[in-house]
Amino acid sequence: MLGFSPEDAQTLADHFLDAERRGRTGHGLSRVDWLATLPDLDPTARPEVEIAEGGYERWDGRGALGYLTLAAIVEAQLADPPERARVIVAAHCFPTGMLGYWVRKLAEGGFVAALTATSPARLGSPAGGPKLAGTNPLALAIPSSDGRPVVADVSMGAVTYGDVLTGAAAPEELVPFGGEQAHKAFALALGLQLLVDSLTGTDGYGAVLLLARPEGDPVPALRELAAGIRLPGDQ
Repeated sequence: MLGFSPEDAQTLADHFLDAERRGRTGHGLSRVDWLATLPDLDPTARPEVEIAEGGYERWDGRGALGYLTLAAIVEAQLADPPERARVIVAAHCFPTGMLGYWVRKLAEGGFVAALTATSPARLGSPAGGPKLAGTNPLALAIPSSDGRPVVADVSMGAVTYGDVLTGAAAPEELVPFGGEQAHKAFALALGLQLLVDSLTGTDGYGAVLLLARPEGDPVPALRELAAGIRLPGDQ
């Protein structure tokens, strides 16, 4: 696929097919044709670890797709987990896909995880003006002893860019979510953008991941209280 090695193609396919199964078609197989349009696509590029200090790591995508950069980061965390917690900053990391996919893997490995990533500026202020922030999703995953982690994955846009790509939404619908309260989503989008930009310290898009070992197991009690209501991340 697009010149990628069989291993990398499988990593990408696993992500796209999981998105399809979850009804997130904007992050699914439609992305294959979109990837082919990226001007700097380099199937041979590999992300690298620049700093590894126990509770902090810094990675650089070095031209690799964000999907493959995050795949390498997640695999590395599960292979060499932190004693308590770790922050991982990834520079030049784009596109990153469905962030819930990555934190779910960490939750299945027993970790609480939070992940955000930036993208091209697509959201403007509800008051008008230029596009200032990406849709900048935030994904949170909480492991559970019952094997069913809760995974919340929320874009700050009323629709995603993937919805626009697939024709499920018009470009003008790509605004901060919330209607009359859209200023809240816009504030979150800007806050996440600046968080990532300040920690990567480079031009281009990036990601920031926090993972930690949990001290408790709140999910089973929440599921009992929910009495069968679908929780975020359930299929």
